[in-house]
Amino acid sequence: MSVLETYKARSGRFTPVWTLEIQTLPEDTDRILDAVMAVHPLGYGRYQRNASISAVGAETAQPEAGSTTTTHVDGFEAGGTETYPMVELKISIERDVAVLEKVMDAVLEVHHYEEPVIFLREDWASRAAYDPNRDNPHRWWNNGKGLPERIG
Repeated sequence: MSVLETYKARSGRFTPVWTLEIQTLPEDTDRILDAVMAVHPLGYGRYQRNASISAVGAETAQPEAGSTTTTHVDGFEAGGTETYPMVELKISIERDVAVLEKVMDAVLEVHHYEEPVIFLREDWASRAAYDPNRDNPHRWWNNGKGLPERIG
């Protein structure tokens, strides 16, 4: 038993989750999220389809003989370096193997790679003692600034 299982502050608690960090093309994040949403709501408190997407970075690899790159890219030689744009898509789910199996099957079905880079971590996610009418001056509905501008 973790001490976090008994943690209870006035502000909220923590719950055990698995975090999946999926490296993918920037334009594929919605397709992956839509596929996962078909099997899991990606809930976080009173919100669904919760995910974070990093800024665009790069991934690099050296495909071996027999890889899909050496099979499907004319003239590509095994051991050559390739670098592509990528983002890290992070989602969290409850620690339940049956749920994990469904989510992984959904991701692997729609990912553009045959061997996607996916990291699975055991994490603890906060759950706030939620009150949508709280008069805390730092909350977006009280701070005079409102929500940030939407990007999508």
